[in-house]
Amino acid sequence: MTNRTTVYLDYAASAPAREESLAAERAYEDSPIAGANPNSLHTLGREAARALDGARRDIVRCVGGGFRPSDVVFTSGGTESNNLALLGLSRGAHQRDRKRTRVVLSAIEHDSELDVTGVLRDRGFDVTLVKPGRDGVVTRDALEDVLGPDCALVSIMSANNETGVVQPVSELAAAVHAAGALFHTDAVQAFGRIPLDVSQADAVSLAAHKLGGPVGVGALLVRGRVPLAPQSFGGGQESGRRAGTQDVRGALAFASVACACCGSIATVRPQVAARAERLYRRICTEGTGIVPTTTGVVDEHRLPGMVSVMVPGMDSQSLVLGLDEHGFEVSAGSACSSGSLDASHVLTAMGIGRDQAFGSLRISFDERVAEKDLDAFALELISLVRQTKTRH
Repeated sequence: MTNRTTVYLDYAASAPAREESLAAERAYEDSPIAGANPNSLHTLGREAARALDGARRDIVRCVGGGFRPSDVVFTSGGTESNNLALLGLSRGAHQRDRKRTRVVLSAIEHDSELDVTGVLRDRGFDVTLVKPGRDGVVTRDALEDVLGPDCALVSIMSANNETGVVQPVSELAAAVHAAGALFHTDAVQAFGRIPLDVSQADAVSLAAHKLGGPVGVGALLVRGRVPLAPQSFGGGQESGRRAGTQDVRGALAFASVACACCGSIATVRPQVAARAERLYRRICTEGTGIVPTTTGVVDEHRLPGMVSVMVPGMDSQSLVLGLDEHGFEVSAGSACSSGSLDASHVLTAMGIGRDQAFGSLRISFDERVAEKDLDAFALELISLVRQTKTRH
């Protein structure tokens, strides 16, 4: 072990725990309901159930969009939420209308959705991928080109986990509903960072650890009128939509950190966005060899604290490891696929060439990262790129 100072800049993978989350967990552990099963009929079980319902109320208040506490299905995280949404909603839509046999996803979805396409096909669904433009945005026109009366479900993420580009969710959902299909959005990256516009969404995926809550806790919000076929069985919890005893401690911590983050968006978002813009200006200047993944994307259409760049002619794995040696921890695009030596599927779908996409980096942070640390990172990245290119 070393005693080096580390600057962690991979918040989009998992954000450091916030005190609100830790305090909620401590309060739970010190309470009489610690360890009580919220599905039991005795007093402690009923108290645990009331605490769980309080967490549901807090979460829907943060999400907005007209969701109700009873719409919250607690899960083990964003991956399970996305899996349940795609498999459960497509099956539910097909059971309601047998001609609905197709699922549409954007080509820039998280792997927890794209990797489900094989399962969907095995279950008799056709899967269509719609590509974004070079700016990373999935347009209504592009989506409408692939919609039809056979479409059961469309899933488009609220904000991309590699580029930070925010999608026009409400506009896309309106097009989907006009075609008679269900609309789901993966809001794992967007929740707590920007105000969500999910009033038109039928289902929304969330995860606690992206905000500084506990790892292993998430939620899928599904409106009561929407058919969701359960994908796990053996208990009837979560109104029969997701079996398994709920993690009350995790749900309370999730709700606590959600309230903290959503309540401070108005002040934190511009502050963090300004730091991201300053970092872009420092590292993407002429002569550095570093270029932004997207250009012309204004702050309101990009997640604050997400800086996506490319170093053409270099590979991101070497960059990540080189930066790590000097105490700066970033990721090569999505952390879930950073072990891959192939170019990012997100950047490829945007039409970016392999030589550029192969050298992609994602730097992500929130208000807890100091500007001086971002300045030090910028100097180190520029130096590393210059030294590497000089050697070659």
